Amino acid sequence: MKRLLTSLVALALILGLTVSAQAKDSIALVVSTLNNPFFVTLKDGAVKRAGEMGYEIIVLDSQNDPAKELANVEDLTVRGVKAILINPTDSDAVSNAIRLINKAGIPVLTLDRGAAHGEVACHIASDNVAGGKMAGDFMAEKLGKGAKVIQLEGLPGTSAARDRGEGFAAAVKANGFNLLASQPADFDRTKGLNVMENLLANHGDVQGVFAQNDEMALGALRALQAAGKKVVVVGFDGTDDGVAAVKSGTMTGTVAQQPALIGSLGVEAADKLLKGQAVEKSIPVPLMVVK
Repeated sequence: MKRLLTSLVALALILGLTVSAQAKDSIALVVSTLNNPFFVTLKDGAVKRAGEMGYEIIVLDSQNDPAKELANVEDLTVRGVKAILINPTDSDAVSNAIRLINKAGIPVLTLDRGAAHGEVACHIASDNVAGGKMAGDFMAEKLGKGAKVIQLEGLPGTSAARDRGEGFAAAVKANGFNLLASQPADFDRTKGLNVMENLLANHGDVQGVFAQNDEMALGALRALQAAGKKVVVVGFDGTDDGVAAVKSGTMTGTVAQQPALIGSLGVEAADKLLKGQAVEKSIPVPLMVVK
């Protein structure tokens, strides 16, 4: 009986250690949407690196809904994850989710888009302001000073849309562009098509279009092609579809981010935090123009 009791205690201890180890090795990634190739690639980069580093990773899709995002975070705080990587749906709306994670005592890192409030251990992203300026300056190389241009903006409230717009505004000023219109299309390809169609009705003399992501750029291209317009179109993100469009000559260029690297660096930063190592508050990811 003593031997049996000792064995059961030992087994319980082993099982307890196993559960503890699994909980310790669990991290989470909350993605704004998996209906966008950029964020799918970001997720893939995080999942791959997590596997290489021996972590279990839980991926949850917020479907571009702040309420769903908050529900995802609430779920994770009771599941014993040790760190949460979050790609916000909205920089302001995510603040409630960040505060909830802070209250649970879990380190939180933001990817690609920042958070307006709450304590974030590390933010990993490209310099979107610099990227917007790069896009505008590249358009100036193709069109010269004073060109008539349109901007398709991303999802209102996101840091990416705000920062890319700020950078492009600087390029508009520096290059003397005539900005005919600047309108949101929510980082969505279909909306990019519809918004571009509407804008062409009043701005048929447009020479250049800057879309704050490749999805909107590809939608705008369809509208321009249908209207028989030959216009310089520059996207942002460097997605597979965007780069393919540049290589085929239909899109003029795209400011390429490295979404897989953003995801990978997020996991590496989380690992350092969990090991008690110092992590920079902001980790920049290089950009380049694909021509």
